[in-house]
Amino acid sequence: MTIPAERLDQIAHRFAELEARMASGMLEGDEFVQASRDYAELEPVAKTAAEVKAAREEIASLEKMLADPEMRAMAEEELADLRKRLPDAERELAIAMLPRDSADSKPAMLEIRAGTGGDEAALFAGDLYRMYERFAAEQGWKVEPVSMNASEVGGFKEIVANVAGKGVFAKLKFESGVHRVQRIPETESGGRIHTSAATVAVLPEPDEVDVQIGPNDLKIDTYRASGAGGQHVNTTDSAIRITHLPTNTVVTCQDARSQHKNKEKAMQVLRARLYEAQREATQGAEADARKAMVGSGDRSERIRTYNFPQGRVTDHRIGLTLHKLPEILAGPGLGELVDALIAEDEAKRLSALNE
Repeated sequence: MTIPAERLDQIAHRFAELEARMASGMLEGDEFVQASRDYAELEPVAKTAAEVKAAREEIASLEKMLADPEMRAMAEEELADLRKRLPDAERELAIAMLPRDSADSKPAMLEIRAGTGGDEAALFAGDLYRMYERFAAEQGWKVEPVSMNASEVGGFKEIVANVAGKGVFAKLKFESGVHRVQRIPETESGGRIHTSAATVAVLPEPDEVDVQIGPNDLKIDTYRASGAGGQHVNTTDSAIRITHLPTNTVVTCQDARSQHKNKEKAMQVLRARLYEAQREATQGAEADARKAMVGSGDRSERIRTYNFPQGRVTDHRIGLTLHKLPEILAGPGLGELVDALIAEDEAKRLSALNE
């Protein structure tokens, strides 16, 4: 994809403008915050654009040197190298210029729920949570459980966690969907392979300004917590149930000892769910713009199978199979799947621009 020279000049001019504004010392408050965000987003684009422009200018200069018999051999060698590198630089620039999801830089709410398969599904939900936890640690992200419903046999019937760090949603957004596992349960004497599933949802966590919740929009109930967690859970009405009346969205939280902490965590989850509903409504209205995405983000869509007997993981959306199941569940191997999904999404969106 060839970027017009005029577009390269526009990028350089815009970046120079931003640099001057940032250096002026005249910006304060929200203006400074917005300018800082714009600068951070444009900097890698401007850098790549400058490299492309410099390469094109050098190619033009070397082509003129071909007419000089004494310089011809050297010019041909350098030209061959530059012409080989320029398409990669132009593709990198085209990818950098693709419209960004406004939520990409946000932290995320990770929700994992055991699906069909009973105890095996709960154990698998636990495996998935630990996989994301280890992957997050590798990225330098922080994972904090918000609420959980542990299974009696281990694992989770449901767990919700906040994942904070740089570019969390950008990397995890393609994990939403149904994850299927095929393995022989420890309790299976006949050695038969069982299939079970867990549902993963990755929701960008909004800033408070992204979601407006009126004081009369909420119904808040308190009740006595139940389940594992120590004797204290049955002695106070610390559990919280929040109902967002306009949408009938219900969130419960009972894991913290204090009612205040449970309310804070429940509101965190509620904001994320309302923000996602807003995004889905917007994306629904822009269906054509979503066609290039890898998968629909539909939580009922089966996206990946983890086959223990064969030691493989298959992502059905891009037809990628990796015989690295232990490494993927351990965390580090997940990066290869994540990078492949991001690359496929970028390729499809680039292709859509060229149509």
